[in-house]
Amino acid sequence: MTPPAPATPAYRRLNVDERRAQLLGAALELFAHRPPGEVSLDDVAEAAGVSRPLVYRYFPGGKPQLYESALRSSATELELCFAEPPAGPPTERLVRVLDRYLAFVDGHDAGFSALLRGGSVAETSRTSAIVDQVRRVAAERILVHLTAPDSDPGPRLRMLVRTWIAAVEAASLIWLDEGKQPSAPELRDWLIDHLLALLAATAATDPETARAVRALLALERPGGPVDRLARRIPAFDLP
Repeated sequence: MTPPAPATPAYRRLNVDERRAQLLGAALELFAHRPPGEVSLDDVAEAAGVSRPLVYRYFPGGKPQLYESALRSSATELELCFAEPPAGPPTERLVRVLDRYLAFVDGHDAGFSALLRGGSVAETSRTSAIVDQVRRVAAERILVHLTAPDSDPGPRLRMLVRTWIAAVEAASLIWLDEGKQPSAPELRDWLIDHLLALLAATAATDPETARAVRALLALERPGGPVDRLARRIPAFDLP
């Protein structure tokens, strides 16, 4: 006797939130690996296995609305890269932050480049504001690891951290252009050294930064990034 054929799974209609999440997921995957200007609504519909009119039903603003929604989702994920408990040696915390950040860059290469370089056909003042907000969140979270709780870091240290965030972005883009060379751990360590050098230079003339650096050094371990850099550069002697 021939065994009965396995039952075909019943089609399950997605509710509004589930369908929107499905379309957004398909768009995020496409935007992660291709510049937004090269992704069409037909591409998103095909990736999600739905019709183009259905994409418009959930994103009536078309591609700009879909891109903005995808960008907000990616921005939330990117902000989480900078969330780190303020415990333990500060440079070790920053190592974990940069490891997560570079993993995000690695997994969203083409989309990350398009996001930071701008010029997308889907770019608007709102999408630019989303990107700027990520930078501000990143800077505030980095400052948590460089200053004592409830203390004002001062304008020079704030400027230093925002300058470093810009350097991290630029280095990430160059890293992608150079075929992700050097390795991510090497790039991470260089970025930590870069921050330490900026701190040392600023502490030489800014008392608020000097106090923050002394507090940072008190939490560092022997043999950690600060110690290794100090051994390589004898001039790394903070006031």
